[in-house]
Amino acid sequence: MSKNISVIVPVFNSVNNLNELNERILNVLNNLDLKYEIIYVDDGSYDNSNGKLEELSISHQNTKLITLSKNYGQHNALLCGIRFANYDTVITLDDDLQNPPEEIPKLLQRLSDGFDVVYGYPEKEKHSLFRNLASIITKMALKTAMGIENAKHVSSYRAFNTALRNSFKQYKGSFVSIDVLLSWGTNSFTAIPVDHDERRIGKSNYTIRKLVQHALNMLTGFSILPLQIASIMGFMFSIFGLGVLIFVCGRFLLYGSPVPGFPFLASIIAIFSGAQLLAIGIIGEYLARIHFRSMEKPQYHVTSKEY
Repeated sequence: MSKNISVIVPVFNSVNNLNELNERILNVLNNLDLKYEIIYVDDGSYDNSNGKLEELSISHQNTKLITLSKNYGQHNALLCGIRFANYDTVITLDDDLQNPPEEIPKLLQRLSDGFDVVYGYPEKEKHSLFRNLASIITKMALKTAMGIENAKHVSSYRAFNTALRNSFKQYKGSFVSIDVLLSWGTNSFTAIPVDHDERRIGKSNYTIRKLVQHALNMLTGFSILPLQIASIMGFMFSIFGLGVLIFVCGRFLLYGSPVPGFPFLASIIAIFSGAQLLAIGIIGEYLARIHFRSMEKPQYHVTSKEY
């Protein structure tokens, strides 16, 4: 088991959870024979989360705070915390108390078996049906972008070797997926079932729309699959168009007249126009990412550190 760990918690509007969360993390870590730090990254909270975190960082020597200037998103906040981590193992968990800190030793034990990344996944998701469906879509996109089978068990509760950050230290894109970035440095992933508690306070900031958007961003940001689909569609519709041309010419040769009727012509035009617009839209997504990259939009901006 690792002798020193950095626990990273991205925080957004969770002031009512922070006292209990910090106390439970400390109880777990103080019972382990290791050095540790707890890094809270305040991701632009507009409640009193930052004030509460300042209190915790003053009260507890190993508790640290990084404050971002605005809400950049969970993965961007995590990336910031990972880059500031001082110890050789990183644990990440949410601020909503659904990831029980008491499961940290399980993750560390599994990591000590020789894996580089260990996910703690809930055996049963405690979300609504539509939220679970959106999570499935996101994990399918992750599997495509990461290229690993264990993507179906990806979760925000993870343990990994801090040295993996060297594989993406040069990454400057404004869109961030920690799981995809970790896959750049290793294929040694595994997952174990852990407890998953009900959310007691507040509601999730991940709506169905945001999850689906996250999945699409991963596909266009870290995979060329959509471009490959567009290419395949272009090839298939070219074959289809050739077939239609043969049909029209054959009918003219056999019957001496072209295919009658406006509906046939309109249908063909609609099919090809739709396919072209879809392909242009996919290409446009990639061009937009090149545009934002050229603008050098930051992944995050740190306004203060209580270190």
